[in-house]
Amino acid sequence: MVILPQGADFPTDEVMVKTAAELRYSETAFIKVLAADTFNVRYFTPAAEVDLCGHATIGAFYTLLQEGLVEPGKVYTNKTLAGDLNIVISEESILMDMGDPELFEHIPAGEATAELYQIMGLQAAGQEYCQQKPEVKLLPRKVSTGLIDIMMPVKNEEELAKIAPDFAALTELSKKYGVVGVHAFTVNGSDGRIHARNFAPLYDIDEEAATGTSNGALIYYLFDCGLVQPEQIYSVIQGEQMGRPSEIAAQVTVAGGKERVKVGGFAVTLATGEINI
Repeated sequence: MVILPQGADFPTDEVMVKTAAELRYSETAFIKVLAADTFNVRYFTPAAEVDLCGHATIGAFYTLLQEGLVEPGKVYTNKTLAGDLNIVISEESILMDMGDPELFEHIPAGEATAELYQIMGLQAAGQEYCQQKPEVKLLPRKVSTGLIDIMMPVKNEEELAKIAPDFAALTELSKKYGVVGVHAFTVNGSDGRIHARNFAPLYDIDEEAATGTSNGALIYYLFDCGLVQPEQIYSVIQGEQMGRPSEIAAQVTVAGGKERVKVGGFAVTLATGEINI
């Protein structure tokens, strides 16, 4: 997380991409203070800028909390390329609005679905199984709460662990469908929770340990399937195969006939320092 000095503007895009590449994290957030309750955050992978990154937003506002620039019990505005988002700060967590949830087309059944699963190292047959509601058939679908990903169901944790993508082919598939990557998941977790893995080699991210935007899209996908209830907070476990397990909280709210998705969590400080550009 990079907090810009008071009154300073963002560096050039080239500098921010190079800084992200030097820091070697999947995303680096650059934070500009606009007012006491308003911030402008931009997100860069080592390859390019993205409109929004959920876990980097949580990290950004955790950093602002540690620096005394925000405080618990208040709501702040985060201006992003995906729109203006509300950030709710508490002592235990940071909960953020995702962009407007959108459902796009399913990946066509047959050859297209078989291609997707083959690229991910799996067979497509039987992956749509839902233990809680056998009558619900889960199918791969493009979904967004700020960034478009393919939601790819698998039948259990064993299948999830077996995923071994052909990253070159997945990069081309992501271009073909106009998505950031693939968010594979199972609702049939042995612990009763949702488990997920995220792959975005198009943006130099082979696998990611925590992906807020993708899990926001996932919880909305499951809401549309009738597997998630409004106002209830659900846990998604991600990063297990990387040895970096993360627990992401996700929620769908409905107010005034409008559906919103919130994703939350907390963070820890690994290191601090100053960057001179």
